[in-house]
Amino acid sequence: MVHPPVPVLPNVSTSQLAYLVAITRHRTWGEAASSLGVTPSALSQGIAELERRLGVPLFAADGRRRVPHEHTAAVAAVAERVLADLEQVTRWVRSVGAGQVGRLRVGMIDIAAVHHCRDAVRRFRRAHATLDVGFTVAPTGELLGRLERSELDVAVCVDPEGVGRFDSVPLLRDHLAVYAPPGVPAGVPPAQWGPWLLFPADSRTRTAIDRRLRAIGAPLVVEMESHQPEVLVEMVRLGLGWTVLPTTQAEHGQHRLARAMDEPLLSRTISAVTRHGGAQHPAVAPFIAALGR
Repeated sequence: MVHPPVPVLPNVSTSQLAYLVAITRHRTWGEAASSLGVTPSALSQGIAELERRLGVPLFAADGRRRVPHEHTAAVAAVAERVLADLEQVTRWVRSVGAGQVGRLRVGMIDIAAVHHCRDAVRRFRRAHATLDVGFTVAPTGELLGRLERSELDVAVCVDPEGVGRFDSVPLLRDHLAVYAPPGVPAGVPPAQWGPWLLFPADSRTRTAIDRRLRAIGAPLVVEMESHQPEVLVEMVRLGLGWTVLPTTQAEHGQHRLARAMDEPLLSRTISAVTRHGGAQHPAVAPFIAALGR
């Protein structure tokens, strides 16, 4: 049986790949060198050696500046994925070799951390007392970015729905409703709703809200934006405008809001999301299973 020839891969080092990634993340080569704790000269030599081993130039001289070629971004993206996977494998092997699972890095959107998953997380931590669990609470876009850079092991957030290199396990459906300020009579038609106090325009949920409001004929005049639901609730209570919020947040606690219409405006899926491919922290699967229960 004749086997196909084994492809000859360039003999590049992780340091050289890290040099390239650092350059793409910083404004200047000096800042990139400083972030890695090396001298600018060492950074330049490392990139020159990387170019030699790859057989292609990555940067061109433009006066005193060095600018990337068109293909450099693709090479840097591969380098970033290789380093992320290697970091994952290294952490996983070390934790297994030491007989412990180490540190689990979890990201959650606020409603998952405060409402939907609070009790499940408490039970999981009680059942895994030797596991060091670190939490980050942030909007979905930020969590997905950190997950892709391997800064998180799992994120509980709005389902990415095919965007990016992710795997997701749906956990629940989260309903969002329209809320009017105090004193607005019931039955006001959508054409008279607003002005609005909403999540920021760059959030996935806000995009869905805008689409639904336009679909039912509500004018979209936005007076204020905030990632913090409690801020939006308070602004509505003060009579500054209307909002669309998850029912769990708007109708929770002492100062709950009243819906402008009985049925929700829209629903979204909250999922447990992980990076597609690469080594996975041993505690991720039991953590997701605990949330599902």
